[in-house]
Amino acid sequence: MGMSVIIAAARPEEAEQILKLQYLGYQSEAELYGDWTLEPLTQTLESLKAEMAEHRVLVARLGDEVVGSVRGWVDGNGTGQIGRLVVHPRMQRHGLGRRLLEALETGLAEDGASGFELFTGHRSLGNLRLYRRLGYRETEVREVSRRLSIVTLAKAGATTLAA
Repeated sequence: MGMSVIIAAARPEEAEQILKLQYLGYQSEAELYGDWTLEPLTQTLESLKAEMAEHRVLVARLGDEVVGSVRGWVDGNGTGQIGRLVVHPRMQRHGLGRRLLEALETGLAEDGASGFELFTGHRSLGNLRLYRRLGYRETEVREVSRRLSIVTLAKAGATTLAA
């Protein structure tokens, strides 16, 4: 019987694994845009550790291996800002990205988020499909360079009915 993947809060000692996964996962994005200076590829371990101390960081664990990660925080407007969703290439297309994103949305809602926002590159069609499938809608497209436009997507928070 195989191991199942667990979604949980990242532990400080997992920072190096998260950084290596991030580097591996963003290679395809760098290739897509011809830009190996993307921030996820140049982030330092110290910078990631600082983010882990300040934001919610979730991981998908298969045994002791980190095979997915996402992070977020609630900004001053009450919007959950979501970033750096990454799933190990061998584990993609099995619903891990969706599970990570939904778990983070739940956590950010507990922190007071009334909605969520994230962004991706305009050529990242798989990312765009996932986000749209999960209820995100395009709110802005900002041209960064001839090769890259950033697509911002947003989603309203879950509404609960009073009993």
